Amino acid sequence: MSERHLQIEQLHSAYRAGKAARDMIIDMFRRIEEVDDPGIFIHLASQATLVEEVERLGKFENTEKPLWGIPFAVKDNIDVAGMPTTAGCPAYLYTPDEDATVVRLLRGAGAIVIGKTNLDQFATGLVGTRTPYPVPKNALDPSLVPGGSSSGSAVAVAQGIVAFALGTDTAGSGRIPAGINGLVGLKPSLGALSTRGVVPACRTLDCVSIFAANVQDAQRVFDIACAFDADEPYSRTWTEVGHALGSGKIRVGVPAPQDLRFFNDSAAQSAYQTSLAELRLNGCELIELPFQKFYDIADLLYEGPWVAERYAAIDGFIQSNEDDLHPVTQTIISKARDFSAVDTFKGMYALETLRCQILPQLEGLEMLCVPTAPTWYTVEENLADPFGTNSNLGTYTNFVNLLGLCGLVIPTGRQIDGRPASLTFLAKDGNDKFLARFAEGYLDGLPVKKVAESCRSTIARDGPGTIQIAVVGAHLSGLPLNHELTERGATFARTVRTPQDYRL
Repeated sequence: MSERHLQIEQLHSAYRAGKAARDMIIDMFRRIEEVDDPGIFIHLASQATLVEEVERLGKFENTEKPLWGIPFAVKDNIDVAGMPTTAGCPAYLYTPDEDATVVRLLRGAGAIVIGKTNLDQFATGLVGTRTPYPVPKNALDPSLVPGGSSSGSAVAVAQGIVAFALGTDTAGSGRIPAGINGLVGLKPSLGALSTRGVVPACRTLDCVSIFAANVQDAQRVFDIACAFDADEPYSRTWTEVGHALGSGKIRVGVPAPQDLRFFNDSAAQSAYQTSLAELRLNGCELIELPFQKFYDIADLLYEGPWVAERYAAIDGFIQSNEDDLHPVTQTIISKARDFSAVDTFKGMYALETLRCQILPQLEGLEMLCVPTAPTWYTVEENLADPFGTNSNLGTYTNFVNLLGLCGLVIPTGRQIDGRPASLTFLAKDGNDKFLARFAEGYLDGLPVKKVAESCRSTIARDGPGTIQIAVVGAHLSGLPLNHELTERGATFARTVRTPQDYRL
């Protein structure tokens, strides 16, 4: 993690020590000037407006408001009351009267929206260059694409302007920008975070995603934003899946060697193989899976009738404003006219057939581990081949939402060529917190046995009749008073760490 990254606990520690929230806003605008990237924000609130907002928070208090004074950015296809929404298309602009549900929940927890970020127009792309506005600069290597479609959100976090940002993810838009900018990217289970107030791409597949500098911050935001929304038809009550990992083994599915695709990028391939070796050395059991059917599902997203769902999302606008679309976006979305209702049903049948063939392979696995992308592209390479480079970037992302998986991207340093290295962990619906606990332990260098202990959860956290408690001192596992808990039916869930300034 870069020293420039903002972290929630870091900011809260500064507030406890007496730092004024208005000074945080001043620091933030100073950082925006230093970064000097006009492509990050489509709309940025004024310094005076944000100072007013933080001063209304009153005295620092992070119990009722766990995100008190934390600045965040919002992708410009997600509504923020009083700020224009363009979805990356100026002619589409409107100004909403109310926040999207996720924004409302986060603001209610004390977080401060600073602005709306750039994106591939109508969230159609994985590169970040399909915008009529200036293209955001990749935070690690300006020659590389920033990743999309949530380009500005990722760069805002990676540049230390905000502590976290909201994106969306339909085909990998919350994962590719995280991987190429050295961030954590959380793609939740479908429906876990409400999409009310989000301009849809493919409404049946859309997720609100989270970018952060570390897993803990992404998880904290998820905990607050994860709530059933009765006014959103695709929202649902999210339930954590339990894991009984008594043997300490974590079984990880990986693509069989003959099915791996890196498009001749030996540095990316080497980085992935190194990460797999680390997982194996630490005690993970790696299970090789045939991956062609995953790729077949990925092909359905843009080559099949699902592209018609993108057309349906903006059909009223595109019929009268087609010339206002970015040329690449227009080419992709207009393909919907080539599909009939019959094609749509055939596509649905093909998906279900492939799903039935794949899901048995996932039985007995805790998760999958795949490259975030097979290779990275420069802006120049992308502009020379806008469709091929974008398609290749989606190799390990496009199948995920169609299969109903959740995902988490973590940075793993640099490849041997200096480009960013990352991994993506994927799991079945409801495993969001399991992935977070595993990733935390993995990044902390814990052996898998310890990671398994932190992941063990034989009952859902919010299951009927269960209560979570935190324990210190002699009641910890293996210490003299632990029996006072276990005799009353308590079960160990996971270990947690206190912040540096904690005192008992």
